[in-house]
Amino acid sequence: MAYQALYRVWRSQRFDDIVGQKAVTQTLKNAIVSHKTSHAYLFTGPRGTGKTSAAKIFAKAINCPNSRDGEPCNECEMCRSITAGTQEDVIEIDAASNNGVEEIRFIRDRANYAPTKATYKVYIIDEVHMLSTGAFNALLKTLEEPKESVIFILATTEPYKIPATIISRTQRFDFKRINASDIIEHLEFILNESNISYEEQALGVIARSAEGGMRDALSILDQAISFSEGTITLNDAMQVTGSLTYEMMDDYLSACVEQNVAQALNALEQMLAAGKEARRFLEDLLQYCRDLLMYQQAPQLVTEKTSQLTTTFVSLSQEIKAEQLFQMIKILSETQNEIRFTNSATIYLEVATVKLAQKQPATSLSPLSQGEPAESQAVEKLQQEVSTLKKELKELKKNHGTASNSQPVPQAVHKKQASSYRVPTERVYQVLKEATRQDLNQVKEVWDDLLMSLSVTQRAMLKASEPVAAGPKSMVIAFDYEIVCQRATNDDELQLAIHNNLSRMIHDYAPDTVYITRESWPELRKNYLIQSKDNGQMNSFVPETDEEEIELIPQEPETTETVVTKAEELFGTDSVTIIDD
Repeated sequence: MAYQALYRVWRSQRFDDIVGQKAVTQTLKNAIVSHKTSHAYLFTGPRGTGKTSAAKIFAKAINCPNSRDGEPCNECEMCRSITAGTQEDVIEIDAASNNGVEEIRFIRDRANYAPTKATYKVYIIDEVHMLSTGAFNALLKTLEEPKESVIFILATTEPYKIPATIISRTQRFDFKRINASDIIEHLEFILNESNISYEEQALGVIARSAEGGMRDALSILDQAISFSEGTITLNDAMQVTGSLTYEMMDDYLSACVEQNVAQALNALEQMLAAGKEARRFLEDLLQYCRDLLMYQQAPQLVTEKTSQLTTTFVSLSQEIKAEQLFQMIKILSETQNEIRFTNSATIYLEVATVKLAQKQPATSLSPLSQGEPAESQAVEKLQQEVSTLKKELKELKKNHGTASNSQPVPQAVHKKQASSYRVPTERVYQVLKEATRQDLNQVKEVWDDLLMSLSVTQRAMLKASEPVAAGPKSMVIAFDYEIVCQRATNDDELQLAIHNNLSRMIHDYAPDTVYITRESWPELRKNYLIQSKDNGQMNSFVPETDEEEIELIPQEPETTETVVTKAEELFGTDSVTIIDD
C-alpha cells in the first residue's frame, strides 16, 4: 500500500481522540445519547483543529447501531463505510470547488429522499464560506424546512463570511487553537506507537511552529521524520521549521543588551543569509523574550519542553531588567505588524535591531520608582510647567467670558465652523422622491445582518450610522460623524459590499447609497417637504412622515414681529436694536 501522511493515518476516529476540544466533543456526545440532535450544525475554527474529523465521527455515531456513550464502534459495516467515504447517505462536499447554485439545488433535491441504509442522511459541507450568494439562498430554503432524517454539518475557517440568516439556523461550535502541551503529548503518543526515537525539545519546536493546528503539527513531524537519521533531534526540528537555534538567539539578544549595534546587525545578516524567514524570526524572538521574562518571575513555567536553558539564557535573565524586556517585546510586536504588509521585511528587521540595541531613554521607565536625582528634577520641572499652564488657562477662560458678555453676536458667529463635507442635496431629493416606508422598513430589518456580513473595517465605519430613507433603487444613510461620512463616500468597496449583500438578503433589491451627516438630515427633510408641497408633488414618503415633521412646513411668511421676537430670544433684549428701513 502507498505511503500515507501521518495526519491521515492518525486521523481521529472517536470523539475522545480529538485533541484539545473537550467542550465541543462532550456536548455532541451528550446530544447523541439524549437524542437531542439538531438538523444543522456549524463548526468554526482555525485550520487543523478537528472540524471535519468531528463531523465524520458525528455522522458515524448517529448512524452506528452499536453506538455507546455517544461514540461509534468503528467496527460495524456502517462505521467502516463512512470512514472509507463509500457510504452514500453520508455526503462530504468541498464548497471551494462546488460553490454554485446548481450544486446546492441538487443537494436540496436529494435531501427530500429518505436515506437508503443509514438512519440519517448527513451532508458535510467543508469551507462553506466559499458558497456563492445564490448557493447560500438555495441552502437557506433547505435549512428553513428541514427533513427529519437529514442533518447538515457546515465547516468553515471564516465564519464572518457566512450570512447571519444561515448562522441563526444552526447550532454553532467554535473549535479553539490547540495549546502546545496538548500537541506535544499527542506527538509523543504517535512516535511511541511508531517506535521512533526523539528529543523532547524537538517536539516543543514543532508544536510552536504548528500555531495551534494538529494537522500542521503532524505534517511538520512527517517532514522531520524524513529529514532525520533515525532520531528526531532538536537541530532536525529547527532545520525543518526554519526556526532560530538557541545559540542564534543567544548571540543576537546578547549583542542587543550590550548595545553593540554593529554586532547585532551582523548576527541578523547571518541569520537571514541562512534562509531564516522574517515572520518566523520575530516569532522565535518574541518566544525567547517571553521565556526570559517567565524565567525571571516564575521559573517553573519554563519547562525543558518549551525552551533550552543555555548558559547564556540564564545569564541574560539575570542581566536584563523586566522593564527592558517589556520594551523589547513591544518593539518586536510592532515590527511583526509592520512586516505583514510589506515586501521589504529586511528593512524593518534592521530598524528593529537598531532600536533593540540602543540605550532605552530614561522616560520609558517610571521616574518615581527609580528615585534618581536627575529624573526627580525632570518630574519637578514638568509639574511646574503644568501649574503654569493651568494658570494661563484660567486667565484665558476669564478673558473669554468678559469678551463673550460684551460682544455676544460676533462670538456666536465665530463659534460655528463651516462643514468641509458637501452634502449631495440633489441626490438626496431624488431618493426622497421615490422613497417609501416599505423599502425603508425592509432595509432596517436586515441592517444588523448586513453589518455582520461586512468586513471588520466596513462594519466599524457603518456602526455609527442608520438608513433614514429608501426607495426602489437607492437609499440614504446618515452618519453620526462627518469624517466617517466623508470616508464612506470615497470608499467604492463599501458601496459594492452594501450593494451585493443587500441583494442577497432582500430579493432583487440592490440600491445605490447616498451618504449624509445626521446633523444635515432634519434640514434636508424639511426643505424637501416644503418643496414637495409647493409643487404639489406629495409622494408616498411624505404622507407617512410624522405629524411633527409636517408641522415644520411654514404655512405663511414670517412677519417682522416674529423675526424680532426670535432675535430677542436668541441674543437678549439689550443686544437687539430695531432699525426701520
